Amino acid sequence: MDKTVADLRKDYTLESLSELEVDLNPFIQFKKWFEQALAAQLPEPNAMTVATATPDGKPSARMLLLKDFNERGFVLFTNYNSHKGQELAENPQAALVFWWAELERQVRIYGYVEKVSQTESDQYFESRPTKSRLGAWISNQSEVIESREVLERRLQEFHSKYENLEIPRPPHWGGLRVIPTKIEFWQGRPSRLHDRLLYSRLDNGNWKIERLSP
Repeated sequence: MDKTVADLRKDYTLESLSELEVDLNPFIQFKKWFEQALAAQLPEPNAMTVATATPDGKPSARMLLLKDFNERGFVLFTNYNSHKGQELAENPQAALVFWWAELERQVRIYGYVEKVSQTESDQYFESRPTKSRLGAWISNQSEVIESREVLERRLQEFHSKYENLEIPRPPHWGGLRVIPTKIEFWQGRPSRLHDRLLYSRLDNGNWKIERLSP
């Protein structure tokens, strides 16, 4: 290996990001960038890092998929009894990060978290493939298990139980909405002088846009 980790770097040259060009509404700006990520056929453009923390400040992060977004917030679905679900129940704040390397772009979102309505959770659950719906029942997410065979056996048991029947949504599984208070759009630029525009929600519901130093 000729290069060390410290030698790995890339100069970003594709685009710029100006206060005069972005939309005053960060949700519209996110939609614009997300649609451009879709058009570029990026692999899983809705993949995002979701960071949570315990009440005493111990952080954790993992990759999840965004499943919906609008001016109400950004929606993901999970097991409420999982590690992240328990952290969010005790400390309902989260940070999201989208990284679209091919476009040299990053979006960072900070906000508080609430459960979506049962109707919203039911509607999304019903749209999932059968095995994904069964998976929500068989996996006690984040808990230690003896082996892979435990999951396979439970899958067969639930497959037999619900054969030719509608699979209901487990009460411990559903949606969470991150309601942002800050959204930062980052565009890579040459010489590490990146463009960073931060939207902060004001008390009147409007958004303030500020440029951050790279």
